Amino acid sequence: MRRRAATYGLLTCEPAGGGGPAGARCETGQMDERGSAPSRVVLVEGVSDASALQTLAARTGRDLAAGGVLVLPMGGATNIGHFVDRYGPHGLALPLAGLCDAGERGDFSRALERAGLGADLERRGFFVCVADLEDELIRALGVAGVEQVIAAEGEIRRYRTFLKQPAQQGRASAHQLRRFIGTRSGAKERYGRALSEALDLSRVPRPLDQLLSWML
Repeated sequence: MRRRAATYGLLTCEPAGGGGPAGARCETGQMDERGSAPSRVVLVEGVSDASALQTLAARTGRDLAAGGVLVLPMGGATNIGHFVDRYGPHGLALPLAGLCDAGERGDFSRALERAGLGADLERRGFFVCVADLEDELIRALGVAGVEQVIAAEGEIRRYRTFLKQPAQQGRASAHQLRRFIGTRSGAKERYGRALSEALDLSRVPRPLDQLLSWML
């Protein structure tokens, strides 16, 4: 049985005695399962991104907790400035990396530049999905592969009903799949994990592959 990698939850960290990252303190119940504070932070837009990243890390033998890596969903790209301020050079001074959608590249670049890290995302370990994470995974798996995952999740009948909706007529299959994945609360996280489990590891989308290599 494959061992599930330990992961961090959302943290609220404060510098202990002004000691910087070496003195970072995380409140009880907000550390990893080993009771350790993180040494690096990976900022992602939402829980689906975190779910996919953690799943692929486990599948490729990367132990995020052992590497001190905190994968932190921000609740939307517009929050990037707050998180860079909190965890970056003017906060806990932890090394940062991350993942963003193409449409949010500007927000991320400006936040890094304001923090004195420069606007070159990839140089700083921030990698950009062509459209979004779901788009990357759908292209890597192919439409048929994603439909197999939907069937394995027990939702093929709901998917076929969804395809009959007038709003879906004439749309590309990949677009329909992205819309379906986002139609219910919690579905994006669920499918972020399921699609990443089904993915051929030789076809990991470049942004995810690059970020995994950067982290560990």
